[in-house]
Amino acid sequence: MLAKGQTVIQYMEQLAPKHVAVEGDKIGLQLGSLSKEITGVLVALDVNEEVVDEAISLGANLIVAHHAIIFRPLPSIQVDTPMGKVYEKLIKNDIAVYIAHTNLDITEGGMNDWMAEALGFEPSSSLEDIHTDNLYKLVVFVPKDHHQRVLDAMLDAGAGAIGNYSHCSFNIEGYGTFKPGAGTDPYIGSQGKLEKVEEIRIETIVPASIRNQVIQAMLRNHPYEEVAYDLYPMDLKGRTLGLGRVGKLAEPITLKEFVERVKVKLDVPAVRVVGDLNRTIKKAAVLGGSGGRYWKHALFQGADVLVTGDVDYHTAQDAFMAGITIVDPGHNAEKIMKVKVAEWLTNKLTENKYDTKVHSSEINTEPFVFM
Repeated sequence: MLAKGQTVIQYMEQLAPKHVAVEGDKIGLQLGSLSKEITGVLVALDVNEEVVDEAISLGANLIVAHHAIIFRPLPSIQVDTPMGKVYEKLIKNDIAVYIAHTNLDITEGGMNDWMAEALGFEPSSSLEDIHTDNLYKLVVFVPKDHHQRVLDAMLDAGAGAIGNYSHCSFNIEGYGTFKPGAGTDPYIGSQGKLEKVEEIRIETIVPASIRNQVIQAMLRNHPYEEVAYDLYPMDLKGRTLGLGRVGKLAEPITLKEFVERVKVKLDVPAVRVVGDLNRTIKKAAVLGGSGGRYWKHALFQGADVLVTGDVDYHTAQDAFMAGITIVDPGHNAEKIMKVKVAEWLTNKLTENKYDTKVHSSEINTEPFVFM
């Protein structure tokens, strides 16, 4: 059984939820339709004509990419231009293109966590906070014989997370009263008769990002026709997600040793380095893509080195004088996402018994040649 496009993207957005993206970022479906069976998925960093040809050869009719193919409004689509040819080939071969960009960068277990892991440090913070999940208190009243079922459904849907604790709730026994009116079909009692029922009041915490799915899980498992529940906004904030990662290396090493690690782990032939190669590196920061402007954030958080791409000359001078080192592996170092996203989607599709195959693009979209 092949997965529908909406199903594949539902799994993708479990990894990289759209709501955590930087405002105005060009993410989501950019070309084609998801209302079809997906014969194959190709995960790519960029989409050019070679990548489209690769998708065609693999029988893939959905490309999940990191970098947008439509970044600015298009005044026209001329098929005799380089990108026009790409659009034309995608449309003629019914290949959809879906983009996960800053949402994949920011999310837990996404781009910057993969890069930090590859470079040998456990992230303790982000370089810049972007998204904070608001918290709600969800209160629902449940008859005693359905208490555990409803509670388990809510907690399994993600409710009850406080810091590093999960499945947190408070449960109080009491009595509920109600009188079923005309046209009702009550689970307990009969029309026109006042009922007094032993119930349990469940209280738990729900992040805004999963509020709807928790409520739906609760409603599906609750026996009442009309479910009594309350949702209160809280001043207490949930987890904060951001761009980049900062953390301590397992063991201090020299900048020279760290540079070699970057080249090997991020699979780049060369890097640009700002700083003394003999300097000891204890704490590192990483930001996939173009993150030169974040050197002050890294310095403020005590990082000895910032790993990021596209650092310009004057930014490098400023960072050097301020005393922070920089390793620039180029923008293409983000290609680490190809295998990681492909593994994620493969696991999700396999778990749900879909036959749709997922491929990691083997096309090198690095525009620079290192001499």
